[in-house]
Amino acid sequence: MTITIRQITPVFAGEVSGIDTTQPLSGEAVAAIEAGMDRYAVLVFHGQHLTDDAQRAFTRNFGTLEASPGGHIATAAERRLPLDMQDASNLDRDQRPLARDDRRRMFNLGNRLWHSDSSYRALPAKYSLLSGRIVVERGGHTEFADMRAAYDALDDGVKADIEDLVCEHSLMFSRGVLGFTEISEAERAMFRPVRQRLVRTHPVTGRKSLFLSAHAGTIVGWPVPEARAFLRDLIEHATQPQFVYSHKWRQWDLVIWDNRQTMHRVTRFDETQVRDMRRTTVAGDAMTVAQAA
Repeated sequence: MTITIRQITPVFAGEVSGIDTTQPLSGEAVAAIEAGMDRYAVLVFHGQHLTDDAQRAFTRNFGTLEASPGGHIATAAERRLPLDMQDASNLDRDQRPLARDDRRRMFNLGNRLWHSDSSYRALPAKYSLLSGRIVVERGGHTEFADMRAAYDALDDGVKADIEDLVCEHSLMFSRGVLGFTEISEAERAMFRPVRQRLVRTHPVTGRKSLFLSAHAGTIVGWPVPEARAFLRDLIEHATQPQFVYSHKWRQWDLVIWDNRQTMHRVTRFDETQVRDMRRTTVAGDAMTVAQAA
């Protein structure tokens, strides 16, 4: 079959057919998917019965897998998945939902905030690939915001104001918003803030986008209260309904998104139910700005 992509919303996101992601891909198929990502920023594949190894193999078509140290607080003994897979589930190693007061669950509630994966790394991520192994009936949608369209909708004065701004990103900022402050000294060192440009330019299309995230807590050279108020205003602008696609999961869906062009979040769901979601991430290949020593 030939790969086809149907646009889902008037602005972005596409539904892909004519491909089995569990099988090796031709160079033409890889190129078609990458071209689709450049255009739509989010791609949805239904009925992809991926194993962990198959998901890793498919991900490697698009670059190097990102390992996850620095992006979690689970100890080695608590982890369900290897370091090159991110656990977006609500489960412990015995496949049981985490207790409501479990520290790992408290930390993972940050995924309900609008964010870009790995913006807290000096080298931010390229693509994220999320596989829905077990999904819930109600809630648990993943919402995506098109940061290109959000940038385009700004007036020229604001575009000029933000063109050269640099933000500091850290998991401490996003978790602090939720009141999660019990962070060890080792975790503080792991989550040390990194610098990212507020406006990014896509390396293929040349299109500009906002690089926003709940992880962004300051703007370099600005007073912190002013910076956070301004960033909040930009996020409110960027997540207006006309810029957002909400994905209702079916079991065995695979969704790929470009972190350079989108933000996303998960919506609330009944966490007494099992939700097994497994993410692989394609590492980025360039910093947005040189890092402070």
